[in-house]
Amino acid sequence: MEVSADRQETPNKPRPELEEVEHHGQPWMLTTTEAKLLGIAGVGFFLDAYDLFIINPVTTMLQYRLYGGKHLPADLEGLVKAGANIGSVIGQFLFGYLADSLGRHKVYGKELMLIIFATIMTITTPTGQLTPDHSLIYLAIWRIVLGVGVGGDYPMSASVTSDRANIRKRGTMLTYIFANQGWGSLAGSLVIITLLAIYKHTIDVEGHISKVDGIWRIAVGLSLIPAFGTLYQRLTLGESTRYEKSKKLSEFGPTSPSDSEEGISKLKDLSGKECDATQVKNVDDNADVRSLAPEEVVKKPAHFKGEYFRRWENAKLLFATSASWFLLDIAFYGINLNQNVVLQQIGFDGATGSAWHKLFRVSTGGIIITVLGFVPGYYATLFTIEILGRKWIQIQGFLVSALFLAILAGKFHTLSTVQFIVCFAFLQFFFNFGANTTTYCYPAELFPTRYKAFAHGISAASGKAGAIISALAFNRLSKSIGTPAVLWIFFGCCMVGAVVSLLLPEVKGRDADVIFAEQIRERRRKQGAEVDID
Repeated sequence: MEVSADRQETPNKPRPELEEVEHHGQPWMLTTTEAKLLGIAGVGFFLDAYDLFIINPVTTMLQYRLYGGKHLPADLEGLVKAGANIGSVIGQFLFGYLADSLGRHKVYGKELMLIIFATIMTITTPTGQLTPDHSLIYLAIWRIVLGVGVGGDYPMSASVTSDRANIRKRGTMLTYIFANQGWGSLAGSLVIITLLAIYKHTIDVEGHISKVDGIWRIAVGLSLIPAFGTLYQRLTLGESTRYEKSKKLSEFGPTSPSDSEEGISKLKDLSGKECDATQVKNVDDNADVRSLAPEEVVKKPAHFKGEYFRRWENAKLLFATSASWFLLDIAFYGINLNQNVVLQQIGFDGATGSAWHKLFRVSTGGIIITVLGFVPGYYATLFTIEILGRKWIQIQGFLVSALFLAILAGKFHTLSTVQFIVCFAFLQFFFNFGANTTTYCYPAELFPTRYKAFAHGISAASGKAGAIISALAFNRLSKSIGTPAVLWIFFGCCMVGAVVSLLLPEVKGRDADVIFAEQIRERRRKQGAEVDID
């Protein structure tokens, strides 16, 4: 592909080689450029899952380090588990807004720097100098800061990737990134079980149970390796053509209303072919469409004080992406942030045996569930998303997850351990071959470029709000009304999520910028004059 003069590499400018990605072969087949982009963007979600889900074995270890094997105080345990999600809400709003207003290049990488700093502070928790309760509060504070960085990665990586991906494989590219959550969760479980094996003699034979304090610190600290490994690439990743056009033309504006109307018409003529995934030919065609992005006809800078989301046709979509993510995360994080509680209640923590054997059993149960359901679910979505579409996958995922939640709730006390694990693994599979993946993809594909990152941040923050509710309420509710009743609540959330998903259109092959341009054109046609959409 020939590079235009204004995009040639010059000194003191970020690397442009990931400006756009190729799209030859099957959607799930990656070129070198695509793999490099996904490696840079995907590490954030690897760390997301690693950091968020490793907190389960960490809190179990802290029971022995701080409370002599007794359960953590319910409120503090909930705060530690919810801390990263509380921070994520802040990070998703903040980085989503900054990505649209300042540009992806100026912001990308800053969220990873925050993750690195918070991780270092987390492993400095002075459990020997503070009281047990104060140690948990210290840990929770830095988990919140960590969450700000993790949350910021959602809109950043989604917009960076979708800005560059061709429509034909945009969903696949986003799914590749999100699938790193499965590998992050698996890596966390493997790290814990490996460290426990190394420390077996010290803890189980010599009886030095306090050594678990070192295990969880090493496990958390190992996440710094992939973080440092991709920090430079993020900080030096150049801006996409689509965003550069948007920013430049938002500053200077179009020359005249007639030029704007001609731009809209040409955009529709060209991108009508691009919207059909089967007709996409090469990157140059896609670049032509981007050069005529609807930002050319909009004068004011991108922000959320304008008319776009005041119209029900657009607000309805933001409501649907936010509500479906909120409902999904109540169930998804309610299950996964408290996986150790569920495993303990079905006896997979070891009814008898030493503290080491209990920790080892909990970690083994986590690996079984991750391998059987977590990772396969992501890749079932990856290979079918451009065939089945996002809407079908999301609705069926909600419904089938509800089915398995009903089985677990109704037979909680009668299922054997094997039966429970099998049902639990299927539940995880259909969470990920379903709404957990598509709720991430939808905002990045549904909204036009100038609103994409902030809309994604709002949707993701809504999801994290649901996760916070689950983390704070699960332990207290499970003790007061019982775990089966809590699972019935999750069942209801999934059923409502399926209904809300009916508001969403199918976005396979859909160009949100084309829809945006048509909205501008329709308003001008109705009002008979130039309309400033903001």
